[in-house]
Amino acid sequence: MSVNDHTAFEPLLTEEEAKKVLRGPLPPGDYYLFGSDACVEGAIFAGCRYYAGYPITPASEIMEKAAERLPQVGGRFIQMEDEISSACSLIGASWAGVKAMTATSGPGFSLMMEAVSFAIMSETPLLIVNVQRPGPGQGYITSSQEDVMQARWGHHGGGALIALAPSSVQEMFDFTIQAFNYAEEWRVPVILLADETVAHMRERLTVPARDKVKVINRIKPQDLGIPLEKYLPYEPYEGKVPPMPAWGDGYRVNVVGLVHHPDGNVTKYTPEMHLACVSRIYQKIEDHADEIAQVEGFFLKGCRNLVVAYGTTTRSALEAVQELRGKGMTDLGFLRLKTLWPFPDGKIRSMVGQMENIFFPEMNLGYMIHPLREALRDRAKNFIPIPCLGQLHSPDLIINKVEEVIGKYLCGEGI
Repeated sequence: MSVNDHTAFEPLLTEEEAKKVLRGPLPPGDYYLFGSDACVEGAIFAGCRYYAGYPITPASEIMEKAAERLPQVGGRFIQMEDEISSACSLIGASWAGVKAMTATSGPGFSLMMEAVSFAIMSETPLLIVNVQRPGPGQGYITSSQEDVMQARWGHHGGGALIALAPSSVQEMFDFTIQAFNYAEEWRVPVILLADETVAHMRERLTVPARDKVKVINRIKPQDLGIPLEKYLPYEPYEGKVPPMPAWGDGYRVNVVGLVHHPDGNVTKYTPEMHLACVSRIYQKIEDHADEIAQVEGFFLKGCRNLVVAYGTTTRSALEAVQELRGKGMTDLGFLRLKTLWPFPDGKIRSMVGQMENIFFPEMNLGYMIHPLREALRDRAKNFIPIPCLGQLHSPDLIINKVEEVIGKYLCGEGI
């Protein structure tokens, strides 16, 4: 069998070949990598050993790197016939006991929504990396942040999930590890909302020592000493999530997308059971939003105006804020959303006081400004979107908008 036969499920290498060819995660040190490569290395570091995917620009480089690296660490790579089968394959792999991921972009992400909904209901941990490109339709193949609402609301039903927004090559590595940790800890699909810019940029990546990074693995019922006959597959352990066995461990699990009782029974339906089932999988994420979500702030003390950003736009926005403060606009603060979903209303409110103006540059027509406005509706007078399509904001674009609005406000012209 060829070493390059990445799609086979039989052992790819003999023991002697493995000693010569197989290698593990990147050793600690500094590297100069594309964001796409850093994402795959972060996944391997986190313990991912299964990748199923279908090529699509600008996410194909993640798939190509996974095809090279997964077999080298004893994992499996498979190219599926489309994005639907790719996402569904992750569900099977995860229930077989491994950490699984895929990567796609806008049109492919739309096709994965049914599997996302099934994974939410069946509480299946997995990772989907969405290297966003503009839409609607095929749109174009440049950079975008147009899928941020779809990540949370695109699937049918009322379940919740987690979505992160990296802004650098280092964060493509770090956030991928964190994404797998969230998936395993909360038994939920996680979306890494990257974009073309961060996936295709090349920067320094510092890989830490393994004992410096926390890697979380799912809790299994056998780890807790739960007997086979007493195991309830959807009964939360210590009020959090149910322990998750792998197929073949001996535990009986009814893995379905239907609403269910704690024992997995789907036939004794009642509206009360329905409400209890869906409420639990929703609340396990939304009720812990401030615990899960990460928000970063700069220059917030005493600020009366605020720039908010996420993902790659963070880079331009922070540079713009620093330049404006250097010009004397010292009441201008900066807030960065590292986690988009669940939206951290409470954490943001604890960081932000009364504001005059909140500026929000996004590579879309203004999407995440809506939950921000809802969270801070009594804290700010004006919410000003700064849209940009098909390309990353320049710092000057943000600077000019802030100066224009602040100048009008100071002159009493209103917004």
